Amino acid sequence: MSFLSFFKGYKNFGIFFSVLCIIIIIIIYNVLNVKQPLPIWNPSSVSEELVDSTVQHKSKYHKIADFSLLNQNGEVITQDTYKDKIYVADFFFTTCQTICPIMTDHMHQIQKEIISDNDIMLLSHSVTPKIDSVEQLKRYANKKGVIDRKWNLVTGDKKQIYELARKSYLAVKTQGNADKYDMIHTENFLLIDKKRQIRGFYDGTDPDEIDRLLEDIETLKYFGGS
Repeated sequence: MSFLSFFKGYKNFGIFFSVLCIIIIIIIYNVLNVKQPLPIWNPSSVSEELVDSTVQHKSKYHKIADFSLLNQNGEVITQDTYKDKIYVADFFFTTCQTICPIMTDHMHQIQKEIISDNDIMLLSHSVTPKIDSVEQLKRYANKKGVIDRKWNLVTGDKKQIYELARKSYLAVKTQGNADKYDMIHTENFLLIDKKRQIRGFYDGTDPDEIDRLLEDIETLKYFGGS
């Protein structure tokens, strides 16, 4: 038997073995790339400067508190507006000339990506509610291309917004002056699930972080939004 004839006899086995190897590689790849649930963030796992001292000890069962605020159209926005929704939240003010324009542009980018997805919404809270009246928010919304059904810019009682920022969203620093409810907003975007739990923090000024946020939204949806 010639050398060539010997290997021809193993041709079918070689094809079978090659196909088997490919199948095994695909299975291993899929196993290693199974989506993992996003973490649930609680006050004890967030930087203390962003968290009110009354909740810093809380290590589980943290949720966004009930709220009642006014949006750019003068409509009352509550937790029920976001019932069974995944949403992205942030804190800003309309006269900010530093990071806010970048953050708002990135929120607008997210709005474009989620425009046809009824499960996803956006929520931006003003940290200067006395300046950011309903009329001021409406002007800002028109300027920035806000679509009302997807994105609410909200104003209201300063104490309520402060407590939401510090006790619920864990996203704002204190001003440290005579007004105990003064706030320094941060660049944080927050991903909130359908159970009103925090599932991610993102730098709202960083395009790469926006991409990560959009990927995490898809992961949340994969797990049913919670």
